[in-house]
Amino acid sequence: MELATMPETEIERDPRWQSVLARDPVCDGEFVYAVKTSGAYCRPSCPSRVAKPRNVTFFYTPDEAEAAGFRACLRCNPRGQSPSQANAAIVAEICRLIEQAESVPRLDDLAARAGMSPHYFHRQFKAITGLTPRAWAAAHRARRVRTALPDAASVTDAIYAAGFNASSRFYEQSPDVLGMTPSAYKSGGRDADIRFAVGQCSLGAILVAQSDRGVCAISLGDDPDLLVRELQDRFPLARLTGDDPDFSALVAKVVGFVEAPRIGLDLPLDIRGTAFQMRVWQALRDIPAGGTVSYAELARRIGSPSAVRAVAGACAANWIAVAVPCHRVVRTNGDLSGYRWGVARKRALLNMEAQA
Repeated sequence: MELATMPETEIERDPRWQSVLARDPVCDGEFVYAVKTSGAYCRPSCPSRVAKPRNVTFFYTPDEAEAAGFRACLRCNPRGQSPSQANAAIVAEICRLIEQAESVPRLDDLAARAGMSPHYFHRQFKAITGLTPRAWAAAHRARRVRTALPDAASVTDAIYAAGFNASSRFYEQSPDVLGMTPSAYKSGGRDADIRFAVGQCSLGAILVAQSDRGVCAISLGDDPDLLVRELQDRFPLARLTGDDPDFSALVAKVVGFVEAPRIGLDLPLDIRGTAFQMRVWQALRDIPAGGTVSYAELARRIGSPSAVRAVAGACAANWIAVAVPCHRVVRTNGDLSGYRWGVARKRALLNMEAQA
């Protein structure tokens, strides 16, 4: 069934047209658009030159577009995998290959396996994952260490089992990888001091926690006890200190920011994540209060326009509400998507910022 054949001004106001202009891959599969002058229909992310709105017609499915006499675009292949999807599948296979290798494979060997030139492969890998192949291998080794440390006989065993050739190289990286010493991480945060407090704001209960490095959690919810249990689950053997009168002042500062976002919130943060997540989280902090961006735009801002889904995953992995404002990221059409602390709170935060 044809979705729309509208006057140009209406086409330009249609959210689907904005998705076409943005070449938003998130909308692939939701609709296709046909161009009367070329006789072809495309997926929203098609890289072809943008058509004039008056020549565009929207359809729900490729079958409906073909029934109306249009043919599939050869460039974006709307009936199958797009070139970007095909490359993403190849890169995913290479990622598994890197993770299974005992040592980091050479770039030329990975490119040959992908059927690409080394330069093109390196560019595609970084665009899709946000990391170079070598950085991906390093992040995977670090993840293996984090997984192995709690049950390993020793820290050294976990380091070598993860693929590090020398323990000294891992110890150089451990503050960024683990947020604490390997021995402290192995013991579930033992000897790590984390102060926390729970307060109330217009969005419900709010928990703020701080390590020696900075704020490591800001959580929102309906049940204060549940927020505390979540913090305990993340750091089961850390020294958690609550009901600190001095620390309550920091909670009051965060609550004040939630209620009046224009005052700003300048806190030292203890953010622990992959290199790609860190890039996304920094870009989130650059979005001003009252503003929003789409996942596709955020991916472009960090230099990885093809990594839209990875950007969404990094937003979902954020544990520091409001200070790392993942609530300011929306779908291309302006709709609100998932939020760790509930879509209703995301909407409320955006409304407060818009009204400030």
